[in-house]
Amino acid sequence: MVVPSLKLQDLIEEIRGAKTQAQEREVIQKECAHIRASFRDGDPVHRHRQLAKLLYVHMLGYPAHFGQMECLKLIASSRFTDKRVGYLGAMLLLDESDLSQGIQPVQGLALCTLSTMGSAEMCRDLAPEVEKLLLQPSPYVRKKAILTAVHMIRKVPELSSVFLPPCAQLLHERHHGILLGTITLITELCERSPAALRHFRKVVPQLVHILRTLVTMGYSTEHSISGVSDPFLQVQILRLLRILGRNHEESSETMNDLLAQVATNTDTSRNAGNAVLFETVLTIMDIRSAAGLRVLAVNILGRFLLNSDRNIRYVALTSLLRLVQSDHSAVQRHRPTVVECLRETDASLSRRALELSLALVNSSNVRAMMQELQAFLESCPPDLRADCASGILLAAERFAPTKRWHIDTILHVLTTAGTHVRDDAVANLTQLIGGAQELHAYSVRRLYNALAEDISQVAAWCIGEYGDLLLAGNCEEIEPLQVDEEEVLALLEKVLQSHMSLPATRGYALTALMKLSTRLCGDNNRIRQVVSIYGSCLDVELQQRAVEYDTLFRKYDHMRAAILEKMPLVERDGPQADEEAKESKEAAQLSEAAPVPTEPQASQLLDLLDLLDGASGDVQHPPHLDPSPGGALVHLLDLPCVPPPPAPIPDLKVFEREGVQLNLSFIRPPENPALLLITITATNFSEGDVTHFICQAAVPKSLQLQLQAPSGNTVPARGGLPITQLFRILNPNKAPLRLKLRLTYDHFHQSVQEIFEVNNLPVESWQ
Repeated sequence: MVVPSLKLQDLIEEIRGAKTQAQEREVIQKECAHIRASFRDGDPVHRHRQLAKLLYVHMLGYPAHFGQMECLKLIASSRFTDKRVGYLGAMLLLDESDLSQGIQPVQGLALCTLSTMGSAEMCRDLAPEVEKLLLQPSPYVRKKAILTAVHMIRKVPELSSVFLPPCAQLLHERHHGILLGTITLITELCERSPAALRHFRKVVPQLVHILRTLVTMGYSTEHSISGVSDPFLQVQILRLLRILGRNHEESSETMNDLLAQVATNTDTSRNAGNAVLFETVLTIMDIRSAAGLRVLAVNILGRFLLNSDRNIRYVALTSLLRLVQSDHSAVQRHRPTVVECLRETDASLSRRALELSLALVNSSNVRAMMQELQAFLESCPPDLRADCASGILLAAERFAPTKRWHIDTILHVLTTAGTHVRDDAVANLTQLIGGAQELHAYSVRRLYNALAEDISQVAAWCIGEYGDLLLAGNCEEIEPLQVDEEEVLALLEKVLQSHMSLPATRGYALTALMKLSTRLCGDNNRIRQVVSIYGSCLDVELQQRAVEYDTLFRKYDHMRAAILEKMPLVERDGPQADEEAKESKEAAQLSEAAPVPTEPQASQLLDLLDLLDGASGDVQHPPHLDPSPGGALVHLLDLPCVPPPPAPIPDLKVFEREGVQLNLSFIRPPENPALLLITITATNFSEGDVTHFICQAAVPKSLQLQLQAPSGNTVPARGGLPITQLFRILNPNKAPLRLKLRLTYDHFHQSVQEIFEVNNLPVESWQ
């Protein structure tokens, strides 16, 4: 008669009830026989129950490894109860027993499993076993052990010291798989351990010898691809040399000749050769290479730009963009080819070409480059138009040869890009025109023609300010323009009546009409009639302006000319303007002779201060002031006239992942304490660029948030130029500040999305 299998609880009770060790072994052996029979029969319903009993037996120290395959079956099940027991069994029943066996296929299978699914705890426990296998006689086992060591270093970087000694011996191997795996292992060690990096700089000559042998003599015919000797091994050695030579003069000097040899002797007719050449260029760029070698690297990238493969052209544009800051003159030689890439139909190629073209603009080529970029702006895809317009405006502001050229460039961008232009472009143009007095007549004529073709806020403003010059006809820089007052007024009325006009544009046009009432010599009845009509406009802002202007005509006509005078030159905001204003203020203060305060004057000042305190009756007068200039200055500095500046708010790091960091810095303007300015700074210290970076934020409903445009969407690798973005938060009720951020970007060819909440903002940022 077949005895039924016990339940887990019954098994535990029976084992605990055994009075001797022999009775316990008998119970376990009998139950293990039932478990084996159940596994052979393939009972899917009670498999998890049988494995749970087997795990209990394993915990008591009895052999239970025959249940390993059942763990995998349970893991593959769709039932949660099966998966839970299956994963628990995999963690408990998989151990190092197969690694210590002498059967090579079994060792290889165990190593492959460990290198694929080994957890951090398993890596720490099994690292000594893998280290022993690194020096086994069998090349098959050594290759598997090296790959497992690579996984362990990635999982647990502190195991670096365990694998340092065998690597030097493994570099002498001739077996392709072992040598390639060893180079990969050393690369992982150097990237994660400064001590390993210093240790392996001693083997740079040996690596140079291996790579030179590959280039000159070849390795083996079975590893040659399209005439290139073992390109995978060459690429891996070049990557390791790049790490070892970075910021190290001696190592860089050792590999300079070899890099020149690889760059000149590699066949570029096949993709394998292009891969080796590209890694060579990256190595030359990262180490302290000679100037001639860097020029050679730029020329190789220039040849890549002529390749028919779009992927190779994209790689070349990206690499040249990284080089343009350090080797600007060398990259400048390939400017015509870069400009040709603007016409690519591939959006990613044209975007990279646009970024590189804008980076190549300088004071010597600004006219030619602006012509090319403006031509590209007219035909570029809509998703590139905003970036192209913004780049042209920034380059024109920085390198404009003349003010007239600058005005023409901004006008062309405004008329071509339209709504894709930055919001501050209009303000910049009005400030530029206002500061160029000699170009007022030229500007108003250009803008009058532009307004006749398309509606423009700048044109309406300029005609209102300088409309008298439009009729004077004294501009010799452009063709004569014959217009009369009626035509100018009709054009502005057309802007007011057009359904294409924005409310702000109508406001500019109405103000321009009002200003022309003091600049034109004719009758103002037409202007007064238009103003009175818009006094009943549905647009509240336009209606308010019209009512105010109509009141100015009726009640304060004698003040109209003074009120509607030309606007003074607008001071530009920015750090440079603030610094200049501060310096001029300090110079004015130093140039003025400070009068020596007399005793009566000092007494009157102190009496006024006492009045502010509201004291009456007994007044405690302060001691007598020293009439000397020094004494007076000391006492004046003691007066609490100027409040102390607010304490700075400490910065806060809110995010870090794989070298990508996000920091917050805070400013609360003294004139508006309810406003908080948060500057988001994204930096990248990893080996790969961060692209398509987007930072979005949300705050509680009681606060108001405004996100400014970021400075870019690419964070270069190795601590390159960071991305900054400004958040403006209005918190009038001083509510506790919470910030929710969402980051999306591409890093190492993977899309990353992080959503997190920042609750530890400094108290000074909202109280």
